[in-house]
Amino acid sequence: MVQEAFPELGKIRATSVKIRLADDMTSEMSSMVTAPFPNALAAVEQEILHACRDAKRDRASVTLIAVSKTFTAEAITPVIAAGQRVFGENRVQEAKAKWPGLTASYPGLALHLIGPLQSNKTKEAVALFDAIHSVDRPSICQALAKELESQNKRPQLFVQLNTGEEPQKAGIAPAEADAFIASCRDNYGLTISGLMCIPPVDQAPAPHFALTAKIAARNGLKNLSMGMSADFATAIQFGATHIRVGSAIFGRR
Repeated sequence: MVQEAFPELGKIRATSVKIRLADDMTSEMSSMVTAPFPNALAAVEQEILHACRDAKRDRASVTLIAVSKTFTAEAITPVIAAGQRVFGENRVQEAKAKWPGLTASYPGLALHLIGPLQSNKTKEAVALFDAIHSVDRPSICQALAKELESQNKRPQLFVQLNTGEEPQKAGIAPAEADAFIASCRDNYGLTISGLMCIPPVDQAPAPHFALTAKIAARNGLKNLSMGMSADFATAIQFGATHIRVGSAIFGRR
């Protein structure tokens, strides 16, 4: 479905930029995941700079989210010391156990929830996170609207798309995205900052990034949370404003 909607993407994937990224990423990522944390972070930063230069974008237009799920506070501290300030977690309870101490010790950190959100965890999520990337169903919209008003907080909210329409994966199907975004705004009073997607692991990510960007553009959304350790450079080419990088910084889990 994605490829049919974007037949011109075959031309994009054949550019010299894509070839460089595809050729270089394997060896670069292999070294990154085995390097000490600060060195790995520096390597990721260099790749972001290269991708931004290729896309004629300002480095400041891309937020690096260091995905620290499953890693302890002790493992996260060297990455903070190396200069990283934005982090991502998949589970509310795990984040609640380790991040209050870190944020107290290191002012200026931002925490993003990039994993699924359960309705009964919404109160804790709104209290803890600066951004939530997994708005994907009416029950979450309702719970968020209640907690945002109660706590008087305004975290960034991203609607999660399921661009591959994979049954095991959360997210809104592309065909339903416009109506869902409108419902978030009109029925629940939510301010949607952008869209998030996770392409299928067995498909080229570029068509999924392009589809996400197209849906965002027609709904007036400026932020795109897309791209992980293996494909963030490609995501930057397609307009990603937030990239979620874990293993390339922290190593394999």
